[in-house]
Order: sequence, then structure tokens, then C-alpha cells
Amino acid sequence: MQYALNVTFRFAALHDASAIREIEFEAGQRFVSVDMAGIADAPPMKLELVERKIGAGEIVVAVEADDRCIGFVMFELQPARIYIQELDVLTTHTGHRIGAALIGQVEQLARERQIKQLVLSTYRDVPWNAPYYRRLGFCDIDLAALDAALIERRNAHIARGLDESKRVFMRRDLA
Repeated sequence: MQYALNVTFRFAALHDASAIREIEFEAGQRFVSVDMAGIADAPPMKLELVERKIGAGEIVVAVEADDRCIGFVMFELQPARIYIQELDVLTTHTGHRIGAALIGQVEQLARERQIKQLVLSTYRDVPWNAPYYRRLGFCDIDLAALDAALIERRNAHIARGLDESKRVFMRRDLA
């Protein structure tokens, strides 16, 4: 799993947990620029959650030659799809298609498991959210077309205080 900028991809290991949390927090600081300071002020994921996801094989990291983590994608395997929960790359490394390559890693995993769809939920108008995912081939899912699992996830977002009126569910079907 090699990348053009001497970046490789691998499943996260327990020793990556702190770096994953730091990347998430650092990447969240970008939200200040779009008047979403509440996201920037949020603490990173709990260490226990990150460790559990690592144990489940549901985080892939992008690492430089010295094995330093510079990005990650966290996902959830579901029966008919993979739900992408989080994608973050250090701001010092944005613009090099590392995020797209991380999504590519999840797509490869989906294909190996004969899963035909990637799904995510993101902010509709934040440039590095929905517009970015559209460039990667994701399309919006109409609210009326959400299945029970996605409605449940949407309700969980609302319970956490996310403004779902500013968010959209998206999918990418795999051939």
C-alpha cells in the first residue's frame, strides 16, 4: 500500500491511538474558519473508543516513512455497506490526495468483502466535507430515502447536539 509522497497505509495499531486523537483534534481546528468553533473546541474521541475501533480493524492510517501517522479513516462494517465515520488528515498534509487515498483503502476493503456501497454523513456546505466527497464520487441521499439504520444514526447525531439541518448523508456505489 504505497502512496506517491512516500506515504503508506495500514490498519492502525494500538500504539497509534494517541496520534489518531491528535490528528482528529488538529484537523477539527479548520472549522474555526467556517464559523463552527464548537467543533474546533470539541475534545477528541475518547481513547477507549479509538482503541476499540483499532481492535476491530476499523481504522486505517496514513503514515510517513518514519511511521508517523498523518491521517486516518475510521469506519464501521455493516452488512451491505461500510459507513465512514471519520476522515482526518493533518493540515500540513492536505492537498496531496491523502484523504482520497484513505477512502480508496476503504473501497478496496469493501471490494474484498463484496460490499457494494460506502456511506457517510457530513456537513453540506463545508468545502472539505460534502463538496469534497462529491468530487470523490459520493452523491447525496435524500432524507426520505434514509433507511432505518441511517435514521437511527441521524437521531444519534441530533442527541449529540449536531445540527442535522446542515448535514447530509452521502453514498458511493461500487461497481
